[in-house]
Amino acid sequence: MTSDISGTTALVTGASAGLGAEFARQLAARGCNLVLVARNRARLEETAAGLERRYGITAEVLPADLTSDDGVAAVVGRLSDPQRPVGILVNNAGIGLLHNFEDNPIAEEQLHLKLHVETSMVLAHAALKGMLDRGEGRIINVASVAAFLPRGTYSAAKAWMVSFSRWANLAYGARGVKVTAVCPGFVHTEFHDRMGMDKSVAPSWTWLRPGRVVREGLADNDRGKAVSIPTKRYKLVAAMARIAPAKLVAGPPRTPKEGSNGP
Repeated sequence: MTSDISGTTALVTGASAGLGAEFARQLAARGCNLVLVARNRARLEETAAGLERRYGITAEVLPADLTSDDGVAAVVGRLSDPQRPVGILVNNAGIGLLHNFEDNPIAEEQLHLKLHVETSMVLAHAALKGMLDRGEGRIINVASVAAFLPRGTYSAAKAWMVSFSRWANLAYGARGVKVTAVCPGFVHTEFHDRMGMDKSVAPSWTWLRPGRVVREGLADNDRGKAVSIPTKRYKLVAAMARIAPAKLVAGPPRTPKEGSNGP
């Protein structure tokens, strides 16, 4: 059953491309007004204008680098504004690191951790007070099926998002706030291109379309599910990861400088 969220304001991070842009589109199609967050102002403005024309909603642009304290503070300020309540938060912004942990500069690992874990936590905390005061709200954390696999620091960060979402949905669901971790596998977006991954290494059947991932994620959030794993094939991957030996689900050994992150 689809809930009526028309007129609700949704803030989406990483909204200029990929899953973020698709979340914005599907939420706009359901009548939500939007706050679009990403680093690239020009792409945000283009996305906002297109959604306003197509769906008759309002789309606010908020350029911010969510790996910086100033960027996070700007978004926290918007989420905390009681005069302009945000009813849906989509923590989607993310980055990948191509190489193995020992080959990555530690500064890159720190920014990776900050964006996926610290920033997601800070934004959820900022949004939560208003949601609880109003007795309703939604937080969607875009994690990954990698959360269930031993695949380096990307998997570790996404595992935090899943664990946090499970706890928060249990803690706040009865008070009207639904929290869901959406855990796709490989998705046809710019994410892997930006990190320099050779996409041909993953079989064609592993790749999902953004529309399906977001549609299933929003439907599971409607139902109050804490974890959404789009498609039966990835549900099976997650189930197997719980019972299979770690060496099996970790994949083949990697050579130095070989890509180390999963979906």
